[in-house]
Amino acid sequence: MRILIADDHELFLKGLEFILRDVFPDDEFVFAHSYTDVFKIIEREKNFKLVLTDLAMPGANWLQGIEHIHKDLPETPIIILSAVFEKDVVQKTIEIGAAGYIPKTSPNAVIISAVNLVLSGGVYIPPELLSGTKESEFDLLKQTEENAKKKNSAEKIDMSPRQIDVLRLMGKGLSNKQIAFDLGITEGTVKLYVTAILKILNVYNRVSAVNEARRRGLITDE
Repeated sequence: MRILIADDHELFLKGLEFILRDVFPDDEFVFAHSYTDVFKIIEREKNFKLVLTDLAMPGANWLQGIEHIHKDLPETPIIILSAVFEKDVVQKTIEIGAAGYIPKTSPNAVIISAVNLVLSGGVYIPPELLSGTKESEFDLLKQTEENAKKKNSAEKIDMSPRQIDVLRLMGKGLSNKQIAFDLGITEGTVKLYVTAILKILNVYNRVSAVNEARRRGLITDE
């Protein structure tokens, strides 16, 4: 599979490549230095499993750029890596189709964890930005951050009925889009539930979440 990385700073581009090649050694990396480059690439090639892009690059303003990428690659998760660290900007990128927002100052381990979370179908938002965000579906993440701090593996897991519904459908192998259709909610909301589930169960991917949920008796194999 291919991973598209876009940034107009060569040094950061190479640094990100170095980090990700160690985690995804079998994937092919495609590079862009502007929105213009990105648009040309995704016009001729759609088979990407992930897009990581800077926010401010030549070729388009960031709002048009992210909307264009999401429109051309609706099934591909998009992660923003940016030096811009404003709550309203982060919220807007998620609203228009991004699945994650990572500050460029983040440690390598945070970047890798965020990428794995997004590839598992979740949404990554820096925890420090969750307080003070607008009243929205992000309340799910705020509550999860608070609850996760109070739980450990020895404690009883307490999930909402909707989280159990999402887990059950994850166990059947359904995609986020299929889960959204089945439950009558948006795909973005499903991603937030997936993020919450992974955090509550203290796992890093969907398979582990399903296995842990079955082990704890939260869902069955039926």
